[in-house]
Formats: sequence, structure tokens, C-alpha cells
Amino acid sequence: MTHVLHRQIGQSYPVAASGEGVTIRDAAGKEYIDASAGAAVSCLGHSHPDVLAAMREQLDRLAYAHTSFFTSQVAEELADDLVAHAPEGIGHVFFVSGGSEAIEAALKLARQYFVERGEPQRRTIIARRQSYHGVTLGALAVGGREWQRKQFGPLLIETHHVSPAYEYRGRRADETPQAYGERLAQELEDKIHALGGDTVIAFVAETVVGATLGAVPAVPGYFKRVRDICDRHGILLILDEVMCGMGRTGTLHACEQEGVSPDLMAIAKGLGGGYAPIGALLMQEKIFAAIAEGSGAFQHSHTFMGHPLACAAALAVQRVVRRDRLLANVRTQGAHLARRLAERFGNHPFVGDVRGRGLFQGLELVADRGTKEPFDPGLKLSARVKREAMARGLMVYPMGGTVDGARGDHVLLAPPFIVDAAPKVCDGARTAALPTSRRGKPKGKSGRTSCSIASTEAFRRSVRVRSASCCGPACSLRPHRSASSRSAT
Repeated sequence: MTHVLHRQIGQSYPVAASGEGVTIRDAAGKEYIDASAGAAVSCLGHSHPDVLAAMREQLDRLAYAHTSFFTSQVAEELADDLVAHAPEGIGHVFFVSGGSEAIEAALKLARQYFVERGEPQRRTIIARRQSYHGVTLGALAVGGREWQRKQFGPLLIETHHVSPAYEYRGRRADETPQAYGERLAQELEDKIHALGGDTVIAFVAETVVGATLGAVPAVPGYFKRVRDICDRHGILLILDEVMCGMGRTGTLHACEQEGVSPDLMAIAKGLGGGYAPIGALLMQEKIFAAIAEGSGAFQHSHTFMGHPLACAAALAVQRVVRRDRLLANVRTQGAHLARRLAERFGNHPFVGDVRGRGLFQGLELVADRGTKEPFDPGLKLSARVKREAMARGLMVYPMGGTVDGARGDHVLLAPPFIVDAAPKVCDGARTAALPTSRRGKPKGKSGRTSCSIASTEAFRRSVRVRSASCCGPACSLRPHRSASSRSAT
């Protein structure tokens, strides 16, 4: 009997015992290919020796010092590193322990910024439906997962939501992608006018929508238009790159591909690669200056902010990403993965859309490709995909409620940046828990939709990774080669 309150109380979880490269091994000895990097977290895979060495070195020097008394050398170095590679205008960093905390900090800093500037009437946040920004109360309030918000509604601040940039379902047949993006931007501007432009604090959006929609990028030009609208109304643009950022889409920050720089940006997951809990809020220099020249203190803090061990892990992760040219690998393998997913699933009767950027790819599952009708939510298809894939040693990240919070299913693939054979993910996951009938209503012995899953052995045999270690002669991981001995990727 467990005394842990797990995510699902009635579910029995395998016990993770060890990890190496792109695999996790449970206590029973079964191996799982981590094709989703957990929740798009483990960008360097598991047990990377350079990161572990940096963490041990930091522990030998200093494990913890409260930030009301001290800063630490490693926190200063990490902040310098992040600012040096940040979008234009970003000048300071506020460290936290994860994505939800980063969004909470963004909301509070945005409000304090306007108070310090003498604009206390600004009190409204606008975000998008079918978005996810975290589970703490502020983050939940700006998020667009209605099923998750519902029971906590009385506790949430008032926020307003506009349509997501969800081209597969939102763009009309008579619209170009650009026209669709313009319509969405106009919806945002109309909402601002309705609320009163001088009452709005910020617009919050995921640069590439992650868990709730499944790797959905915006149409070209959308974010540039949003940036222009925010600037004209004096509104802050807060980008949530907790899942899609820190290299996941092929550039360090996903907004680089949109040609915009945010006022505030939340990062986490790939920042520390899962080696320690860490997130950060990046801010424009104008925001820092308003606080510095006003009250002189951000009215927000946490006990473990700027934790030396977490900062050491994150700094090591970022140095490995640059040293091993892993962003180039994300672009190369991401393009290959996208192509192979399109080849294998592009005409599948129950896959309506294949989308994404870099090593951040999604498949939307539908009962009817022609009408885009989702499966009956009662089938709990996304949960079945996860269960069946795990049974075959493959970790993917499915989610339900894709369409409107209740209906729709998708599968998210986000393998570690170190993969050399990302396209084999789609061989391993070929038809994971997808119904075998074109009509979508076949019945197996249980009376439920029958399923078929191809073996993951082809993937298991062929996957190779850019790993700094090898677990032995029979290991499927390729031994590390130093940056100087490897050709550019």
C-alpha cells in the first residue's frame, strides 16, 4: 500500500529505478523508451554524466543558501548565460522551481509593473481558450482548460479568453493562413476595446501550444500582429515557453521563429532537463527598471528560488546543449520525425492532423477524417494510448479534451534532443491504441473499440543517441564523442 497521493489514485504505477540515455528502467527490469522526455522535460535524456558531475561539484561546495541573505556564484552565472542568449531586450532573470511558479511570478510582476508606473487601474489579463499555463491559482485562472478550472472557479481571479491559434479546426475553408491569423488578432483587439485598453495588464499565450492541443504552432504572422496590438495599447506580452522553449522547437526560444520578443517569458522543463526542479521568468529591462526605480523590490519570493543545486544542473544542461550543437540536431531530427510521421500517419483513417516544430510533434486522433469528428470521450482513447504504449515499453504523452476540453484526443511526441534516430519513434508507435476499423466502431471481446499496436522492437534496436556514456558492450546507446571529434550537425 502506498502513502503517496498519486496523480490517479486507483492506478498502479511501475517504480522507476534507473535511467540511461533515452530509456528508463523500472524496478522489475523492464525498459521504456522515453519518446516524450517525460512531459517534454528530459532534453538530455537520463543520467548525463556532465550534468551529474556539475551537480556533485556544487553539492561539495554549497547545497543551499537562502536568497534573503546570499546570492550564489552559480545563480549569477546561470542568469548571465540566460540573458546572453535571450530574446532582444531581456535583461534580468527571476528564478523559481517550475513552470507554474514562473507564470505566477509573471502575472504578479506584470501587475506590480503598472502599479509602480502609476497605472493601478490595469487589472485584467487576457489569455486563450484551450491553453495550459499551470495548476496554481493564478496560472489556472489564465489557462483555458475549462474542465480543470471548473471546480476551483470561486477561487480564481477574473480573466478573459479569446480563440486559440488552432489552424486544423479554426481556419475556414475560404481563409488563407494569414487571413486566419489576422482574424484571430482582430478578435484580440476587439476584446481589448471591449474591456478598455487602459485596464488590460497583459496577453498571455504559449508560443507553441503544448499539452492541451498537442504541439500546435501559430500561423505565420500571428504573433507579430499580436505584438503590434500589445504595443499600441501599452499591454505586456507574456509568452509561456515552459514546454515549447529552451530548444524544443529547434531554436533556444520558440519566439525566435515568430520574430517577436516578449515582455515577460516563462521557461522551465528543458531549462534543467529534469535533473533538478527549476524554472525562470525572463523580463525586459524596462520592467526591471520600473521596479528598481520605484519600490526597489519585487513583492514575490520563494524559499527555494535560485537554489544552487538546481542552478548548477541548469547551467550544465545549457552548456551541453551548446557544446554538442543539439539545437542543430533538434532541427535535423525534428524535420525527419515530422516527415516520417506524415508518411506513416498522414493517411491513417483515425489521424486527422500531424503538426509541430522540431522535436515537438503531435498527432490529433479523429473518428472521421472528413468531418474531423472526435472519438466518443467515453472511450478515454488518450488514456488507452498511454496504457498500451507503456505496456510495450514506449512513453508518449497523450491527452484528452483537445477540441473543447471534453472531446478530442491527441498524442504528443517530444523525444530528448540527443536522439539520432527520432524517425523510428513513429515505427515504434505506428498504430498505438488506434482503432483498426475505418468505421471507428469495431468491437473487441470487451465490447470496446479494438486496437492494434506494432512492436517497438524496431525502434529499440535502431535508436541511437548523442550520449556522454555507455552502459556496456550490449548498450543501444552510442558512446559520446567530444565536440571537437564530431562533424557539425
